[in-house]
Amino acid sequence: MPEVTTSTHSVRVQDGTIELSWAEVTDTGKRREVNQDAVLTSYPLFVVADGMGGHVGGEIASASTVDRLRAMVSDGAVTPKAIEKALVRAVKDILSHPETTDEGTGTTLTGVFLDTSQHPAHWVTLNIGDSRVYLLRDEDLVQITTDHSVVQELVAAGRLSPEEAENHPYGNVITRAVGPSENAKPDYVRLDVLDGDRFVICSDGLTKELTDYGIRHFLEQNADPADAVRSMLDAALENGGRDNITIVVLDVHRVAD
Repeated sequence: MPEVTTSTHSVRVQDGTIELSWAEVTDTGKRREVNQDAVLTSYPLFVVADGMGGHVGGEIASASTVDRLRAMVSDGAVTPKAIEKALVRAVKDILSHPETTDEGTGTTLTGVFLDTSQHPAHWVTLNIGDSRVYLLRDEDLVQITTDHSVVQELVAAGRLSPEEAENHPYGNVITRAVGPSENAKPDYVRLDVLDGDRFVICSDGLTKELTDYGIRHFLEQNADPADAVRSMLDAALENGGRDNITIVVLDVHRVAD
C-alpha cells in the first residue's frame, strides 16, 4: 500500500479558526494495469479525477486536469470561474497530447474547496461525472454530489430503483466529463462549515466495492484521516478491487474566538 499520512492546515476567519486535517490515497486496484485516477489535496482545493479512454488516454486526461487545477491554486484564486478556465486549458492539453487518440478520452472531476472570501466562510462542492463527495455530519452520511450517469438519470426518472442501479450493465456510462467532446461545467453546491464534519471524496472504484454504510462504518471506526483511507482502501481491495481506487478524507474542526 502507498504511504498514507495526515496533513493539517489552519485558517483564520472572522469568527475564529478553521482547522483542517486530511489524507489521500490512490491505488491501481487488482484488475487494472494502469492507474487512470489522479488526486489533488492542496488547500483550499481537494479533488479526485477518474480518467477514461483507450491506451493511456484516461491517465492523460485526469493528470492534465489536476495539473491545471494545481496551477490555479498556486495562482491564489479558487473560484468557480477560475476552475472553469482551468478546465478549458486542461481540455486543450488533452487535445494536443500526442498519445490522446481516443474520442472517448476524458475524466470525471469531483471535490470541494473552502471559500473564505465571504463571511461566513463556506464549502463549495464541484462535480462532473460519477466520482462522489460524501459528508458525514451528525452521524448521517449523505452523498452531496449527483452522479452524471445514465443509471442516475434512470433512477431520477423513476425507471430504475437504487437497488437495481447497483448492478446495471450501464453502470459505467457517464453523461458528463472533462474532455475534448464537451465543454462541461461542474455542478456546484454550497455548504456551511460546521465543526466535526467529515468529507469523503472518491472515485467510483471505492463505491463499486463499498456501500454507503461501509464508508460510514470506516469513518466511525477511524478518527484519523490516514487510518480511515487505509481502512477503506483495504476493504475495497478485499471486496474485489475491480477498478482504480482513490479516496480523500477531509476533517473539519472549528475553534471559536
